Amino acid sequence: MHRKKKILIAAAATLVIGAGSAFAYWSTTGSGTGSAATASSNGTITLHASFADGLTPGGSTPVTFTADNGGSSSLQVGTVTSVVTASGTCDPTWFTIAPVAENQTIAAGASGVQLTNGGTLSFADTAANQDSCKGATITLTLSSN
Repeated sequence: MHRKKKILIAAAATLVIGAGSAFAYWSTTGSGTGSAATASSNGTITLHASFADGLTPGGSTPVTFTADNGGSSSLQVGTVTSVVTASGTCDPTWFTIAPVAENQTIAAGASGVQLTNGGTLSFADTAANQDSCKGATITLTLSSN
């Protein structure tokens, strides 16, 4: 029994010494860096225009603009420029709309935000027969800088 006691004491001493070495460490200093690139783009603004039906030669109609921003950060609408197209044989050069300075920030995730400034779509009254524009669909293709 005396031998068993010596073995137990030796085993316990080994465990204590072993446990002490498990918590040993070296002290030192350190340095380093970390980096990641930002997004190259946050998407684009989707612009919409609306104006009344029934425009006739010599007339004009107000145009309102709205914007959607599906991105994850705010985006800026600068000047809205419109390109006019017309269905059928209607001459789109008879229609004009000047660029409209907005300079408005559209919040992330916003939809249907009415832009501050509107435009005016005009239909020129020329000496030519403009019957080709009767019932034509006029489309404004919008862009912003």
